[in-house]
Amino acid sequence: VDESELLTVPDGWKEPPFTREDNPKGLLEESSFATLFPKYREAYLKECWPLVQKALGEHYVNATLDLIEGSMTVTTTKKTFDPYAIIRARDLIKLLARSVPFEQVFRILEDDVACDIIKIGSLVRKKETFIKRRGRLLGPKGSTLKALELLTNCYIMVQGNTVSALGPFSGLKEVRKVVLDTMKNIHPIYNIKTLMIKRELSKDPELRCQSWERFLPKFKRKNLKKRREPKKKKAKGEYTPFPPPQPESQVDKELASGEYFLKERQRKRKRMEEIKAKQADAIKKRQEERNKAFIPPKEKPTVKTKKGN
Repeated sequence: VDESELLTVPDGWKEPPFTREDNPKGLLEESSFATLFPKYREAYLKECWPLVQKALGEHYVNATLDLIEGSMTVTTTKKTFDPYAIIRARDLIKLLARSVPFEQVFRILEDDVACDIIKIGSLVRKKETFIKRRGRLLGPKGSTLKALELLTNCYIMVQGNTVSALGPFSGLKEVRKVVLDTMKNIHPIYNIKTLMIKRELSKDPELRCQSWERFLPKFKRKNLKKRREPKKKKAKGEYTPFPPPQPESQVDKELASGEYFLKERQRKRKRMEEIKAKQADAIKKRQEERNKAFIPPKEKPTVKTKKGN
């Protein structure tokens, strides 16, 4: 592709803001969104709520805090001219409910900032494995999370079963990929290395129209645990559609030997004879083992040496 044909954006260009002149008649209907918040967030929300009302008031959106019900509500007014302002206000109260501080939350009202709430609670079955992988995402003393924030230009908050991210759209896409891969047992350091290489490659204008696949590292999974093979392998026989013959019951065995027709006294006598025969065989074998100690070993024949002349 010829570079002259590509659409280029001048440096420092920004999309013009949405003003009242773009929508002078305002909105026809009133829209509102509400979200619940946990009990431990009540004190913080009560403290910072005047700041929330002031920030949303600039966009002509009303905000209500209900401490009895434990909910936050945002509503449009007659003066609201930006139809997307209520969506930003909805994201703002959602992030506040998920422990994101107001110093970061108010950035959602800007045009080039978006948010993404990633639910990770249902991605791993075992609780111990989930806690381990979530800790891997944070890293030692939060270093992995900090590196991810610097590479994506996003603010990331890991709280409970969710990960809240706040920043540009391109960064949010990378954050979601790294979080989901970490929950799938792929270490975040691999994705961080890829992001670092991409960041360096993006600085080179010559590589803008080329594929970066040759520069990116390719990590292969190594299955270190080999499956143990059994010592005794059972050889499979030929497949037959017929089931195996039914084993003989005790009654069938007695009928075959004729014992079934004997009287109870005769049966007992026969059993005692079998027991005595077994005992006699055991005594005989034991006696043979004892007599082995008295059998003298065979002597080797002596070889006479020839005397030299």
